Amino acid sequence: MTGLKVLIVEDESIVALEIESYLNSLDCKVVDVVSDGLEAVTLCKKYNIDLVMMDIFLDGDIDGIEASLKIKEINKDIMIVFLTANNDNYNIQRAVEVDPLVYLSKPFDRKELFAAINIAKNRLFNQQKTSLSDHDRKLLKLDEEFGFDMDNTLLYYHDELVHLTKKETQLLQLFISNKNNLVTNYMIENEIWPDKVANTNTIRTLIKRLREKLKHRFIKNIPARGYVMEV
Repeated sequence: MTGLKVLIVEDESIVALEIESYLNSLDCKVVDVVSDGLEAVTLCKKYNIDLVMMDIFLDGDIDGIEASLKIKEINKDIMIVFLTANNDNYNIQRAVEVDPLVYLSKPFDRKELFAAINIAKNRLFNQQKTSLSDHDRKLLKLDEEFGFDMDNTLLYYHDELVHLTKKETQLLQLFISNKNNLVTNYMIENEIWPDKVANTNTIRTLIKRLREKLKHRFIKNIPARGYVMEV
C-alpha cells in the first residue's frame, strides 16, 4: 500500500510537532508543516498530497475551512481531517460543506487520530485499486513510467496517480491529441481559455506546471512557434 502523504496545517508549533512525530510513527510521509491557509493551498497545487490535517482557526487571510474548500477545488480526492479546540455549531456546519474525513477536538486523543489515519489509508488504497483496475484497460503509455487514461483523463507515474488541475488536464489532452505535431500558443489559448484572452506569461506558467508534473519529459519548446509533445 502506498504511504499516506500528509500536509499539516497548524499554527500552534507544539501541537504541529506532536502531530508530525505521531504521523511519522504510523509510516506516513509528512510533506510539510505550515501555519497559513493560503500556503497550504499552494502546496496542494505543487505536491501530490493525500491528506491534510487542518486546524480550523488560523491566522491569515483565510481560515482552515476556507482553505479546505479551495484545496477540494484543486483535487476533490484530497482528504481533510479538521482539528479544533472550539466545537461551536456555526463552524461545525461550515466544516460539513468540505465533507471532511473526521472532525477531531484538541487536545486530540491519539486513539482517535490513529483511527482517522487508518480510515484514510484504507480509502486511499481503495481509490488506487479502482484507478489501477481502470487504467490497466485504457492506459495510453507515454513512456515506460508515464501513462494517461484517455477515458477518465488521469495521469499515472509508476502506477501512482498524478494529480492534475483541470487546466493541466486540458492542456495534456491537447498535447496528446496532437502528439508529435506543433501546438501553437493560439491553439492552447483557444482550448484552455475559449472565452477570454490569455497572455503569454499565463500560458508559459501553465506549461511549466505541467512539465514539472511530467518530470520535464515529452514537451519541447519550438522557439517563436509553440510546443511539440514527443511521444
